[in-house]
Amino acid sequence: MADRPSIVLVHGFWGGAAHWSKVIVELNRRGHDRLHAVENPLTSLADDAERTRKMIRQIDGPVILVGHSYGGVVITEAGDLPNVSALVYIAAFAPDAGESPGQISQEMPPAGFSSIVPDSDGYLWIKQDEFHETFCADLTADEALVMAVTQKAPVGSTFGDTVTAPAWRTKPSWYQVSAQDHAIHPDNERRMAQRMNPRKIVELDASHASLASRPAEVCDLIEAAVRETG
Repeated sequence: MADRPSIVLVHGFWGGAAHWSKVIVELNRRGHDRLHAVENPLTSLADDAERTRKMIRQIDGPVILVGHSYGGVVITEAGDLPNVSALVYIAAFAPDAGESPGQISQEMPPAGFSSIVPDSDGYLWIKQDEFHETFCADLTADEALVMAVTQKAPVGSTFGDTVTAPAWRTKPSWYQVSAQDHAIHPDNERRMAQRMNPRKIVELDASHASLASRPAEVCDLIEAAVRETG
C-alpha cells in the first residue's frame, strides 16, 4: 500500500489517541497500513499543533489529516505543511482566523456545556456521571465508563486559543456532522462545515463520539478523501 497516503488521526479534548481504536482497526481491515495517531498534550493550541507537525514531518509522502472534536482546531492550525493533501473533520471544530473553540461554543452552547467543570489546577473535565450523555450517548454504558474514567482533561486556557491561518481555506476538506452531538452544537458543526465548502458533508445520527459509535461511516469519509486526493 505504499502508493496510498498516510493517515494521521488527531484526537480532541477529553480523550487520547486510543479514541480512534475502532477507526484504526477498520482502516487497517480495508488495507490502509500507513496509519498514525498523535497523542497531543492538550496544553495549548501552539503545543498541540507543533506536536502534530512533528509527526507529519516524520512522514514521507502525502498525508491525510483527520481531526475529531478539538482535533479539528489542531488540523486547521497544523494542516499548512506542504505534504498535507486533505483535511477530514469528524464532529469537529473548524475555526476561521481569530476564532477559538470557546468562542464558537459560547455563541451556540451545546446541550452538555454545563457538564464541563474546572478543577483547582485549571484543567477542564466532563463530570463523570454526565459523561455518557454528553460525550458518547450512543455507546454502551461500559464503553462510556472507560472513556469517563480515562478522560484526558485539557488546560482550560486552550479553549480560548485562536487559529491563525486556517488550512481549510487552501486544502481540500471533508466534514462529518453528528446530529445528536451534546459537546459541540450540531448547528455549529453545520455552519462550520458549510462555510469551508468541503468536497462532501456527511450527517450521521450520532453522538459526539461518532469515531467510536460509527467507525464504518467515518472510515468511508476518510477513504473518500484518500480517493479524491490520491
